[in-house]
Amino acid sequence: MIATHNIEKVIFEENLIFLQIDGKEIKLNLDKLSSKLFHASKIERELYKISPSGYGIHWPLIDEDISIEAILKSLD
Repeated sequence: MIATHNIEKVIFEENLIFLQIDGKEIKLNLDKLSSKLFHASKIERELYKISPSGYGIHWPLIDEDISIEAILKSLD
């Protein structure tokens, strides 16, 4: 079964990503999350699509997909 999540915010600030997932605020360094996002331009970072189920986030301009489960596991 695929986990579903409520992705409420995706904000970039320098080399950080701020997310609000299922009511939890998360801050991650992009260099630890994704080298593609770390090296992406502002436009490439800000053009993303959240999957309808909340399974993940897709950045079409850099062909990057990140599952929310992977993000949450990286916090442990």
